[in-house]
Amino acid sequence: MTSLKPLIAICGTTGVGKSKLGVELALKLSHEMNRESQDTRSSHQWRGARIINADSMQVYIGMDVITNKVPQPDRMGVEHLLMDFKHPGEQYVVGQWVQDAIQVIEETHNRGQIPIVVGGTSYWIQHLLFPNRLTNKDLSSTPRDPSTPDPIMLASLERAISQLPSDLLDLWRAIPTHPPNAATHPEDALSLHKLLHALDDPVASRWHWRDTRKVLRSLQIMKETGRRPSELISEQSESPLIPRYPTLCFWLYAEPSALNPRLDERVDDMIKQGLLDEIRALRKIASSSLASAPSSLVEVGQQDNLSTSLNEPDYTLGIYQCIGFKEFRDFLSSPGASQETFANAVEEMKHSTRRYAKRQIAWLRNKLLPAIHSANASVDREAPAASMYLLDATVLGDHWTSNVLFPAQSIMNSFLQGEELPNPASLSPAAKVILTNANKPVNPSAVLQARRRIVCPVCTTNPSQPVMIEGQEWDAHRGTRVHRRLVARAKRESEGFPSRCYDRNARETSSGDESNNSSESLHLPS
Repeated sequence: MTSLKPLIAICGTTGVGKSKLGVELALKLSHEMNRESQDTRSSHQWRGARIINADSMQVYIGMDVITNKVPQPDRMGVEHLLMDFKHPGEQYVVGQWVQDAIQVIEETHNRGQIPIVVGGTSYWIQHLLFPNRLTNKDLSSTPRDPSTPDPIMLASLERAISQLPSDLLDLWRAIPTHPPNAATHPEDALSLHKLLHALDDPVASRWHWRDTRKVLRSLQIMKETGRRPSELISEQSESPLIPRYPTLCFWLYAEPSALNPRLDERVDDMIKQGLLDEIRALRKIASSSLASAPSSLVEVGQQDNLSTSLNEPDYTLGIYQCIGFKEFRDFLSSPGASQETFANAVEEMKHSTRRYAKRQIAWLRNKLLPAIHSANASVDREAPAASMYLLDATVLGDHWTSNVLFPAQSIMNSFLQGEELPNPASLSPAAKVILTNANKPVNPSAVLQARRRIVCPVCTTNPSQPVMIEGQEWDAHRGTRVHRRLVARAKRESEGFPSRCYDRNARETSSGDESNNSSESLHLPS
């Protein structure tokens, strides 16, 4: 385990002021260093700070507008690390970032400074704080060498593979490099899910058949390790969550009613600052990466997933995931695009940004916060502690100082001096509500079981596209209008009465039931 030296982390949604707070706290520590001889109130050994970027898009060189990097003048001379060092098109996965972050954290501690990790990719932060939750696939972006011998397969898995029907066996022998599009190729998506179901039912039941990325990754893990993902998850469950560092985590939070208008306004500002020029440049990079495949910075093996057309890069790879890149595709692809097309692209980007912020809150509330609570409940009191404080940034202006900056500075000083910290729920009404609702399962096996999906036979009107519902949402699903209508229809048919044609909404719901939480990871990270 890394030596027990403190770490400060600042997380939260996009557009809530994480970078601003990080710089302010770093300046506070630097100011203490400068007045060390006069200030007897500060008894901790740390003087100064460096900021470590934890935003998966801001690692890329350039593209400052689309990735929302803090401008150089606003950094106030504070050193920012792990930012602007990867080329667009290059892959950089969570395990690589964790390894790089550990290195720069150690360097920062050796300089007598505090590392402040700042970013909206809370998934990365969680894996930095809690070790031993990553699979081998997430430790490197380098694809597996085809010449590498296959791993020794567990006997039970090898037996299951030998019993596969011929079509699934052929699919196993030629697992695709990239996930099929479930909307355009539902048969391919369902076949992948059937293969996973045949080899590892517990994990197959966790993922919707439309979530082809997670399904494919589970199959690839079996290929690379010779073991079922469910077995790896079971092993993870046997090791307790122990923080790598004593950590003070600040969650900057703003009520959606106040945050969403800010996010909309920021999209408008990004367009004024040259967003479209950056997207055009990024499209050229995506196109040229194919033409120079061997020497390009695109990951080897990814070329077949990038269309030879400029308009169709893989939006799940690297910087191409940036919000705005996909949303403006139609507008920039059409030389004579109308103002209406532009307006639609702007609205799509705003909608995607708001939806992303909602997912960020869901991860913090349902993943990171429960993990911190679970770690603190450990009987091993010698382990480093982790604390989460919610700072209410709903109202800005003078309220930023009173609601965010001053509480953060006070808590940081107490943390670094080893003093007793305040009750996190005492900071604000929002903190009391959100932070006290953290009793969610964090044991990987328990989460896997709790989020199993089942097929609704009533709503599955097309057997080739089954409707899958998460078990914990089953009762709510049964109460939906579409489900009740289809139940009534089935009852009429069983009693010999002609059925009425159910409406278009029912058909759409039956075939479009992809979970809103499909991007969440169950310890098999993206």
